[in-house]
Amino acid sequence: MEKFKLGFSPCPNDTFIFHAITHSLVDTGRLSFETVITDVEELNRMAVNLETDITKLSFHAYLKLREKYALLSSGSALGFGCGPLVVSKGHVISGRSLIAVPGELTTACLLLKLWMPDAENLVFTRFDNIIPGVASGKFDAGVIIHEGRFIYHQWKLEKIIDLGEWWENETGSPIPLGCIAVKRSLGEEVKRGVESAIRSSVEYAFSHRDASRRFIKEHAREMDDDVIDSHIALYVNDFSIDLGERGMAAVEKLESMARARGII
Repeated sequence: MEKFKLGFSPCPNDTFIFHAITHSLVDTGRLSFETVITDVEELNRMAVNLETDITKLSFHAYLKLREKYALLSSGSALGFGCGPLVVSKGHVISGRSLIAVPGELTTACLLLKLWMPDAENLVFTRFDNIIPGVASGKFDAGVIIHEGRFIYHQWKLEKIIDLGEWWENETGSPIPLGCIAVKRSLGEEVKRGVESAIRSSVEYAFSHRDASRRFIKEHAREMDDDVIDSHIALYVNDFSIDLGERGMAAVEKLESMARARGII
């Protein structure tokens, strides 16, 4: 058996996807995995330093690291109506506003820069600290991801813009948020094996929805079952099984827009 370091986030969409592969519920061939479960921006940073063999990445990070990491067709988070939200506590924001963003290499940061090119006071903040920071007045606004879109109303925050809706109106494409990538140095055979194993893990998750609930709750920030189910429904879909031509076209569109703005 060959062992590889596999990184993914503690968010319900990732733990739902990777439950089967990490609990020996699907055939992984000659591959075995040492798992690292941490915030997606930490995973982005680890990949910059080539610390993981297979990893969840923000698409923003992947576009910067594509010479070192190859994109897998399985395991991605793309879709409609699932983009980051910019929220505030009644503030009108401008380029000078203090805006909390969940990491420099996150797709949320890239989308904010595409939507608001003059934003100049970005504070890179762990995603689960953004809503409390905006609510307390520490930040003028924040870009929220993951479960945040389901709970920001509880903090009496207001949505300024849904960056996913903005993207969809601009491009007509699903929004590419996160992907799974493998080190190119591991070769094509390993890539194919990992891709097949992750696809099987996603399919198992869809067929056995209750099997992963304990694993999901061990890592989730929000324990409410409705929030967990909404999160999974939003971020895990047919694109998670296979990006397909439409998914790849969306990734290429994100890259072309980011290059045109000089972001990558």
